[in-house]
Amino acid sequence: MEIEKDSSPDNFLDLITQSKRGKFKIYIGMCAGVGKTYRMLQEAHSLKNNHIDVQIGYIETHGRTETAALLEGLPVIPRRTLFYKGKELEEMDVNGIIQARPDVVIVDELAHTNIEGSIHEKRWQDVVEILNQGINVISAVNIQHIEGMGPDVEKITGAPMRERVPDKVLDMADEVVNIDLTANELLDRLKEGKIYKPERVGTALQNFFQYDRILQLRELALKEVTHQVERKIDVEIPKTNKLRVEHFLACISTNQDSAKIIIRKTARLASYYHSKWFILYVQTPREKGDSINLASQRHLINNFKLGIEMGAEIIKVKHENIAEAIMETTLKNNITTICMGKPRFHFLHGLFKTGVFTRLLGKLNNSDIDLVILS
Repeated sequence: MEIEKDSSPDNFLDLITQSKRGKFKIYIGMCAGVGKTYRMLQEAHSLKNNHIDVQIGYIETHGRTETAALLEGLPVIPRRTLFYKGKELEEMDVNGIIQARPDVVIVDELAHTNIEGSIHEKRWQDVVEILNQGINVISAVNIQHIEGMGPDVEKITGAPMRERVPDKVLDMADEVVNIDLTANELLDRLKEGKIYKPERVGTALQNFFQYDRILQLRELALKEVTHQVERKIDVEIPKTNKLRVEHFLACISTNQDSAKIIIRKTARLASYYHSKWFILYVQTPREKGDSINLASQRHLINNFKLGIEMGAEIIKVKHENIAEAIMETTLKNNITTICMGKPRFHFLHGLFKTGVFTRLLGKLNNSDIDLVILS
């Protein structure tokens, strides 16, 4: 019988710790006012009605009447009072939550920076401690406060975000849910005074709450939640049970005409399946920078531009063996369908022209990857 090499007590302790950790659910929104807090409180009432001990650890209503009304009937864990720069301020009471030990605790404003003198600098650190005590947490955050989104959000809004949550915190979540509204619905809520007080609405419309900015932030939020769902599937669902998610790979050369056809037809396929797709160019030694003519270089650059305009991600690799390069790229990017141009058959050159296809077919023989030959 083979003995497992790595059987240290530390590994077993890690497994025990993981099993005791509380479950973590995060609501993500594109910006303030989409209804994250409202939805958390709705869920709290639903849990309470199902005899789950759910308590409010911290909720910020921002003076919104509809949200505040939902606090009625829900037990609230009192906040801590701290004195900072001569003022009496309130923070979430982490120790109070741990001592109360509810089944579920609601914690708003995940990206919040705590007052000096608090146990942790950031609220997300408070949440991690609560989870490690075996208490389940439901929390919320706006997309602009996620660390990895910082540069994109700054480009969209023109303003840096001071309070941020590391991406690893989202990776810890057992569930990530997007609270989504159209840009018009959000702007209507703002104008009706459901997000800010009337005197702040005009300023908000001129700054953060501009239609094009909201659209872009909404796209970021949708992409992030999609990424988290894909990560959860990869981690938790056995490969044999997973639904096939189509990813297309268009393989092009420096040939201007055939490359354009391959790009356009692959883009159509990807659009039909609502799928991610890539363009691959394999640069062989005979096509390195000083060997390839200027016309071919120009065609290649133009084809890359065309692909990007049509939604492709460009992959350029240097490799001596085209078939191996295609397979390596295919496996690395979870490609399900490879799209290639039809070889230009010529009686004398047939064997040479189809050599790549022969080798590629051999490598695809034991896989479920499709090969599509485009005319």
